[in-house]
Amino acid sequence: MFKKTKVCTGVLMALGSMAAMVSMPAAAQAVDRVEITGSAIKRIDAESAVPVTIIKMQELKSQGVTSVEQIMNSLSAVQLTQGSSQQVGAGTGGAAFADLRGIGASKTLVLLNGRRIANNAIDGSAVDLNMIPFASLDRVEVLRDGASSLYGTDAIGGVINFITRNNYQGGSITLGADAPSGKGGKSESANVGFGFGDLDKQGFNIFGFLDLNRQHRIDGLQRPFNARFPGGLSPTPFPANYLQDGAVTANPSAPDCTSPSFLTPDDDALTSCLIKTASFVDYTPESERTSAMLRGALRLGDHTLALEYFKTRNESTTEIAPVPYGTLWMNKNRPDGSLNPYFPGNPGAITPGFVINPAFTQTNMSPRPGVTLQPGFIIVKWRAMDGGSRSNTSINDQQRLLASADGVLAGWDYQLGVSYNENKIKEIVAGYSDGNKIAVAMANGLINPFSRAQDAAGAAAIQDALLGGNLQNHRGKVTAVDGKVSRELGDWFGSGRAAALAVGAELRKEDFISQANKPVAELLVASTGVDPDSLSKGNRKVSALYTELSVPITKQFEATAAVRYDKYSDFGDTINPKFTLRYQPSKAVLLRGSYSTGFRAPSLYELNAAPAFTNTGTVNDPVNCPGDPGAPIAGKSKALVCSVQFQRLTGGNTDLQPEKAKNLTFGLVLEPTANVSLGLDFWWVRVKGSIAALSENTVLGDAVTFGRYIKRNASGDLSIDGFSCPGSDCGYLDLRQQNLGNTNTHGIDLSATFRQSLGDMGRLTLGLNGTYVSKYEYQDFIGGPYNQNVSVYVGAGPIFRWQHAATAQWNVGSWTLGGVGHFKSAYLDQDPSNTVGAYETYDAYVTWAGIKNLSLTLGINNLTDRDPPYSNQGEVFQANYDPRFADPTGRKYYVRASYQF
Repeated sequence: MFKKTKVCTGVLMALGSMAAMVSMPAAAQAVDRVEITGSAIKRIDAESAVPVTIIKMQELKSQGVTSVEQIMNSLSAVQLTQGSSQQVGAGTGGAAFADLRGIGASKTLVLLNGRRIANNAIDGSAVDLNMIPFASLDRVEVLRDGASSLYGTDAIGGVINFITRNNYQGGSITLGADAPSGKGGKSESANVGFGFGDLDKQGFNIFGFLDLNRQHRIDGLQRPFNARFPGGLSPTPFPANYLQDGAVTANPSAPDCTSPSFLTPDDDALTSCLIKTASFVDYTPESERTSAMLRGALRLGDHTLALEYFKTRNESTTEIAPVPYGTLWMNKNRPDGSLNPYFPGNPGAITPGFVINPAFTQTNMSPRPGVTLQPGFIIVKWRAMDGGSRSNTSINDQQRLLASADGVLAGWDYQLGVSYNENKIKEIVAGYSDGNKIAVAMANGLINPFSRAQDAAGAAAIQDALLGGNLQNHRGKVTAVDGKVSRELGDWFGSGRAAALAVGAELRKEDFISQANKPVAELLVASTGVDPDSLSKGNRKVSALYTELSVPITKQFEATAAVRYDKYSDFGDTINPKFTLRYQPSKAVLLRGSYSTGFRAPSLYELNAAPAFTNTGTVNDPVNCPGDPGAPIAGKSKALVCSVQFQRLTGGNTDLQPEKAKNLTFGLVLEPTANVSLGLDFWWVRVKGSIAALSENTVLGDAVTFGRYIKRNASGDLSIDGFSCPGSDCGYLDLRQQNLGNTNTHGIDLSATFRQSLGDMGRLTLGLNGTYVSKYEYQDFIGGPYNQNVSVYVGAGPIFRWQHAATAQWNVGSWTLGGVGHFKSAYLDQDPSNTVGAYETYDAYVTWAGIKNLSLTLGINNLTDRDPPYSNQGEVFQANYDPRFADPTGRKYYVRASYQF
């Protein structure tokens, strides 16, 4: 499929191995010319006009890497990796995403062998990295520059191109196992590959790979750092808190709140308790991933025909705390007139924590179907422990079928491809309850919210309310036809090198559908927020033409210009150019620079996602509970307005407009000696009209500016559970997608490699790749003030000032010893009273290949057993740290055995 020709090599010199325009073996040839070895992070050849990082898979596997998600941790340009740990409670289908420059995963384009694959079907914004067929990969090429002029939409932050093996012959078997020093989190992996036929000598090649990986869960109680501060606090505990007018909220375990152990006192009231939900939340979910790839190629003279298919299934299960019911009701008497045995103050019941008003009422005395309230009732905030933890299992299937042809025709190198891409996700839930049944049983005195010792009727009511099943189904499809041609045009200026031209075209159709399974969803709407009638769907057609011209002006100086025209069926057309310059006065010095514009159309999900209600993190109502830490105003209950989870509305927005961007890079590459390589690249990105949803902290932090997004009910309140939403009494935060203001960021990428022969003692290689962000600022609305985000948690998270990966490798005989150090700088936390400390980990490994075709690797990740630094963030479910930036696993031992045949 990727044919090495002089034309491709010439174009490569200008593009720096951009796969949309050139063939992959040319990139391999460029890497061989530079000969940077001994490190998993490699720079493209010194003739590149744009900054590209190459990651060789064989070396990363020695470091214990078993997934594409882990590969992203080797890249300092990746500010945020949406990893599998963050799917806990988030409903992302077990997805992992990469975010170059921190401007959003939707603006990092992910390719497989230079072509698109379907985005994650749940949110449709980016490719799920876990779907890439890991075992079949040869290398990863990361373009750290905008590339809309070649690839079209999504390529604003950069491009990550996963390259599989080609013309593979023989076979391989690799087995691996990982075991943390702490509890939980073990994993096993196995992959096998086999290929036969030599494309160059025999005219055909067929190969395939199968990869299996299983990850065991780590729950919140299996890591001691989970207890360093009470995390994930909720005022809906077990045993239940209860109240009437809100003047006093009581709990039978108060004031010490030590039994059960997952309780902690409410700091202010001392009459009620909070539950530490972090005890029930998975730190690492259980998952099983299977991927397979098969490719066959046939060479007919100057032409090669190929058929390629891959399929990946990732089945993951996450667990979070049992269902919370923030507003239930309990009558003093049962419907038959007998006393409710669980009502505080009744014979055999708990002693009331406050004087219960027997005449207490509310406007709506029938708040739920089947619930009829009696004067003197109490409001109960109860966690349904008897139902067990809530779990969400996502079955995520991705596949692509690609037919391609490439070769030489009439002096032109050509590539053609037709592909069908699909991602399907099924969501299955368990441990949830029918909220209506629970409300009726609680009001009528069947359930005891203060004890696990339920009688037969109470246990039966809880079991009868338990629900689970297939909640939602999602599917995304991309059908595409693409082609490109290139050729040399002659030496125009006597530079000794020929100018080169490439021209390409693309047609694709995108389809998206997400639908609730109504029979299950309508019973779970109160606890999941999924509208039973939810249906999101959309489609679009895209056509594009692009061209690239590379012209050597002198032997040292080269200019390249590219432009792409895209036409969208739902957004009209756009033209995006790119200009690059490369100046190489000597073999030891290279100067390069580029300027480009970018464009990203809103994804079909961002446009069409159905409205859905879900919980915020634990926050205060700035009007009804002002101040820090917050105190309720007169007439409001602390249990309903302070340190609670409100309802928020998510969904698409058909009024969204495309994002537009400008990119600028300027770089210097030095090779003063054969043993030293240094690279310095300045980058600048500006995005106009960024598409995102405002965070709850942003909206509640400035209720004046963002008051239009705070939708209060008739009582002036925000709802705290799913009973009210949707409905006429629903109060919520409107956090649907919208075009915000501008985002500006710039910084420097630094790379360094040192290689030294040690004679009989082998060879030593040292490497460093780091990124320094000098500015990152964004607006919450057009024309608004800029939020400074570097080293400060603002909105949805921080931007790291500095991060790097440093490597060392010593090769001697049949032995390879290596180490890797990862570092992220400190930042001011979401709670500004806390500074999240710098996070550094160190890995070490040794590989022995003393027997022909056999290699054995032993390694340790996180040698010092470094705990993640403490964070009080409320953006994701896990507490006491931020899983987007740190690994909860701790020290981990691994072993790999690989046999080639």
